Amino acid sequence: MSSLDATPGAARRPGVPGGTVRIFDTTLRDGEQAPGAGLTAAEKLEVARQLMRLKVDVIEAGFPAASPGDFEAVQRIARETKGGIAVAALARCRDGDPQRAVEAIRVAERPHLHVFIATSDIHLKHKLKMDREGALAEAVRWVRYGREALGTDAEIEFSAEDASRTDLDYLLRVYEAVVDAGASTVNIPDTVGYAIPSEFGSLVGRVVDLVGRDATISVHCHNDLGLATANTLAAVQAGARQVEVTINGLGERAGNASLEEVVMALRTRPTQFPDLASHVQTEQITAASRLVSYLTGFAVQPNKSIVGANAFAHESGIHQDGMLKNPLTYEIMTPQSVGLSGSQLTIGKLSGRRGLQGKLKELGHEVEGEALDQLYREAIALADAKKEVTDADLLALVEQRTSQVPESVTLEGWSVTSSHGGQATGTVRLLAAGEERSTESTGNGPVNALFTAVDRAIEPVLGWHAVLTEYEIKAVSGGEDAQGQVLVRCRRSTDQGPGALVVSGHGLSTNIIEASLEAYLVAVNKLHGAQIETVQGAFVAPSASEKLP
Repeated sequence: MSSLDATPGAARRPGVPGGTVRIFDTTLRDGEQAPGAGLTAAEKLEVARQLMRLKVDVIEAGFPAASPGDFEAVQRIARETKGGIAVAALARCRDGDPQRAVEAIRVAERPHLHVFIATSDIHLKHKLKMDREGALAEAVRWVRYGREALGTDAEIEFSAEDASRTDLDYLLRVYEAVVDAGASTVNIPDTVGYAIPSEFGSLVGRVVDLVGRDATISVHCHNDLGLATANTLAAVQAGARQVEVTINGLGERAGNASLEEVVMALRTRPTQFPDLASHVQTEQITAASRLVSYLTGFAVQPNKSIVGANAFAHESGIHQDGMLKNPLTYEIMTPQSVGLSGSQLTIGKLSGRRGLQGKLKELGHEVEGEALDQLYREAIALADAKKEVTDADLLALVEQRTSQVPESVTLEGWSVTSSHGGQATGTVRLLAAGEERSTESTGNGPVNALFTAVDRAIEPVLGWHAVLTEYEIKAVSGGEDAQGQVLVRCRRSTDQGPGALVVSGHGLSTNIIEASLEAYLVAVNKLHGAQIETVQGAFVAPSASEKLP
């Protein structure tokens, strides 16, 4: 019997008292598993800080057993996160993983261990090569370990991967057993986005009826059929009191349930979710969306709900007329409620630090001290180079700082010549691991010539060159003096196949060639940093199929 054949249960009992829906953000774990969305430890910490400002209840910081870098990032986030926000670490129900996760989050103000094992027959047979009783025993074993290792006050969560395709009777046995073993949260993942809302709500209701008095019921929905948000909201109506979501819906394959959609649905439709609320400071949503989009290189589609560029845009004459008469005619929430502002405070070369700080705060960024001084210098320099510094320019400057990485390769100078119908010639001078290098190369354009020159300069020193897999350029704002923002994705020439590490790099300048070169060197430094990290610590990485629920 499939769990999706379940019939609705009896009265729904909330797993968290007081009508709170706990927001469990997994952008730094499941979100980062989106191909090409990898983040450095410093970038993950920057996202975590924004999640703190957003006031989510739980930050799932990563998968500590995956790599030394992920372990370091989780531990750093665990140390820094305060204000009652829990820090979660994911672990397979497999010897080694839970111990590593416990070590990473033990320093947290509120540690949250999240262990999982697959329960559907298709996963048990083809992936784990395990029978049902064996999986049940491992689930109980590692839940009990987590409870003993972290104590009675810690949150121990268990996820039954692929729950929506698991036999219902067996699934309920597993949940009952892990709660008896000490699990305080049980998660129902729709791992492959298979469920539809009425069925998923029914399944959640059965679990709530069984263990809802003793544990918080959580859901983790994927978007393969475009129903992740709908399934999550159906689960809340059925008694789930934790929702696992990501900024911008980022995640494996088609992504996860979107934090901004779920949170704003709860806020906008209170009659559908009586006496339920989240702690999220929704005015920080836009800032969070832009930061995650920038750092991962995953653009938000213009028609994306809540955070898309067109979410509060009105072009039709009929719509414009209605908006002018009363915004409620075509807007079910205010732009201000998600952190957008209608004001247009202009920053120019005569502006002061306090004015810049106020504008940045309005845009959702708290900046002070040396960071503010540096941004002020960059903003004034930009004001000298172009007519007007727009909101988009300021946001681009802030975002650029978040992607800074340790520089083992630094640019000393460059020049390039190019003409119609002929090849371009580029020259670079740089320091590669402390060694001075100067090379010249030709290419089919100025950017290609300079990238090739960089490759020739670093390969004798680092043992590899960068291979460009993606190049994207866009104007930050309008006008002929607009800043250009460049995104590149690169891998090492020594890495081959689908498992090769691919990193992103960003560059920002009114000179698009300079922005391109800056982005390329950021990517090179990220690749070199990852190489050093791998040499310093060996690990057994989970397979791709083991990185869910």
